[in-house]
Amino acid sequence: MAQLIDNTARNRYEWPVDGGVAFVDYRRGDGVIALTHAEVPPELEGRGVGSAMVRAVLEAARANGEKVRPQCSFVAAYIRRHKEFQDLL
Repeated sequence: MAQLIDNTARNRYEWPVDGGVAFVDYRRGDGVIALTHAEVPPELEGRGVGSAMVRAVLEAARANGEKVRPQCSFVAAYIRRHKEFQDLL
């Protein structure tokens, strides 16, 4: 299982998997985290890496007491499909 890393120097969450690193870029301010871009290395695509990473990012936002602004289409679609995260909007 990958470990979510909050790389504050690069303003992104990182999800290292099998020698690659998937990530979600963000901007933070006033108790809101804007998730601006999610990327999974091509060699890791189709394995559920993006979904697992976004779930971990949303759980981290909840644990931090942050609201979420999904500016990335992948993140927005994930939240639409997973009603348990809609309270973060």
